Amino acid sequence: MNNIVKGSGNVFEDLGFGKEEAANLKIRADLMIDLCNFIRSQQWTQAEAAKFFGETQPRISNLMNGDIDRFGIDKLVQMLSQAGMDVRVLVTSKGS
Repeated sequence: MNNIVKGSGNVFEDLGFGKEEAANLKIRADLMIDLCNFIRSQQWTQAEAAKFFGETQPRISNLMNGDIDRFGIDKLVQMLSQAGMDVRVLVTSKGS
């Protein structure tokens, strides 16, 4: 019999990361997903995306492969802004 446990809404927290680190990882993962979706929507190769963002192709490969440790929130926000996207932060209390 399988035991099903409801997740917290943050897979990183569910995996055992501390609350602060899990929050940071979740934000970075969400921003990376948005960037990957943008690149795919442009139907760019990694080399074309690299040229647009002023990055190297291996760096775009890291992004597309979800290598979360290689990207900070600041860099991801900068890249999304460069892509013409508006990035906003929503802060709520845990009770909300």
